[in-house]
Amino acid sequence: MKPFIDKYAPKKPNEIIGQEEAVKQLQQFVANFSKGKKKAAMLYGPSGTGKTSAAHAIAKQHGWEIVEVNASDFRTAAEIESVVGGAIRQQSLFFTGKLILVDEIDGLAGDQDRGGAQALVKLIEGTRYPVVLTATNPYDHKLSSLKSKSVLVEFSALEHESIFSILKAICAHEKIPYEEDALKMLSRRAGGDARAAINNLQVMAIIAGKLTKQSVEELSDRDRTEHIMTALQKIFKTTSLEVATKAFETVEEDVDEQFLWLDENLPKEYTNPQDLARAYDALSKADIFKRRIRRWQHWRFLVYVGVLLTGGVAMAKDQKNPAFVGYKPTGRILKMWWAKQKSMKKKAIAAKIAEKTHSSVHDVITSTMPYMIFAFKKSKTFQQNFINEFDLDEEEVEWMRKAASA
Repeated sequence: MKPFIDKYAPKKPNEIIGQEEAVKQLQQFVANFSKGKKKAAMLYGPSGTGKTSAAHAIAKQHGWEIVEVNASDFRTAAEIESVVGGAIRQQSLFFTGKLILVDEIDGLAGDQDRGGAQALVKLIEGTRYPVVLTATNPYDHKLSSLKSKSVLVEFSALEHESIFSILKAICAHEKIPYEEDALKMLSRRAGGDARAAINNLQVMAIIAGKLTKQSVEELSDRDRTEHIMTALQKIFKTTSLEVATKAFETVEEDVDEQFLWLDENLPKEYTNPQDLARAYDALSKADIFKRRIRRWQHWRFLVYVGVLLTGGVAMAKDQKNPAFVGYKPTGRILKMWWAKQKSMKKKAIAAKIAEKTHSSVHDVITSTMPYMIFAFKKSKTFQQNFINEFDLDEEEVEWMRKAASA
């Protein structure tokens, strides 16, 4: 299934909703490129606000070839020079013109940058084609040299009404049944991020086949807490260590649940055996540190667990999987829940026996209950007396019967 964010990406500049002023500024930059002093435009703002889509739409409007690269994929200045420099120096494939798009330049602002920003500056100074850069925070001091060479264009967080109109159009095309209040709720909870809202819509459509208030209620409020799906996308779909290590910072799931989500969805996302092996190696090392925390109470190891779960898994791949992957919770969570429920019933029965026999719950579970279960199986009279004596409820009686028949 093709991702909705690709299938319904704007084809023309006027199809980009809620960013009219930003699109106008970008069009002016492109129109005045040959006369302008600055040869790059830096589009900045939160994720999912239309920065990349605007570049594609404007290139298409002019009939230009677009060369798109992700800055977070590069580790050295030499790599940037090879890929971006090659694109800038080569003639357009059909001699029609070209636009160079360098996405996520925030990814250059790390310890592994090794002159990446300066390499881009030199390429921009000598380019024959418009260069468009995208960033979340252009005011990072490590990007100052790039910022000084660029026209700054701000893409603000989208209003929920704009996101609602986008989602409504997708539902109509895909024939997804929806409650209007549910769609509005999903739009508000996107926190101005249309990409996240569209991805959430597709996931809910795959799982439930429709959009209801109940299904939207299950999503976390993105203003305060990001949904686990978004965190997984950040880890699986990025090669930036900086982006990946922040993925789980605001999710509600604890470390054990994070392990289970990653373990369940890794094989779906990483189809290359070498990538998968490296990812599971990072996961196993995180588990070792987690066990050391439990054994020795060395909570400083939690930092290592977090880095291995996020950055370790993200950096295990050679390249991103371009296909849409619908992430799902592991069945082990449900199995653990059922096991916990059974254990709770067993402990509840043991507690009633312990109270009557003046024993500990532990002693009853290990020493007394096996005989009680055996007698429960052999004698109907004992069953009734046992139920009455210890005042078992229906669920506890059912548990005893299942234990006796096992």
